[in-house]
Amino acid sequence: MFHIFSSQEERRNFGGSAFIEMQFCDLPIGTRENKLVTVSSITHWKNDSVYIYVEDIEVFYQEYNPIFDCDIYGINYYAPSTIDILITKLNTNRPSNYEQLVAWLNEAKHHNGFYILGI
Repeated sequence: MFHIFSSQEERRNFGGSAFIEMQFCDLPIGTRENKLVTVSSITHWKNDSVYIYVEDIEVFYQEYNPIFDCDIYGINYYAPSTIDILITKLNTNRPSNYEQLVAWLNEAKHHNGFYILGI
């Protein structure tokens, strides 16, 4: 369900742009929340992002929305303070492929949180 690509060419060859992107937030800590969630603050298609392909979005939404409570069509920001809480929920609920996501979230601790960027 989760994909990490080593290049944008690899991502395009896999499925073009039909993905939800989970992306590290690299804006400075202390950035105002309204700035964190503006379109101009986001750079899509990063190589260290996790991607959910369009064919897996329904499963992702069913299994992961109780944990992330996100809008699959918008910008969802998760502060660093929420990461351990989310990891605990993932380890408790154990949705499909959660181990891969837990490893990625542990990396998100080295950033200013992360985003789930909808379609």
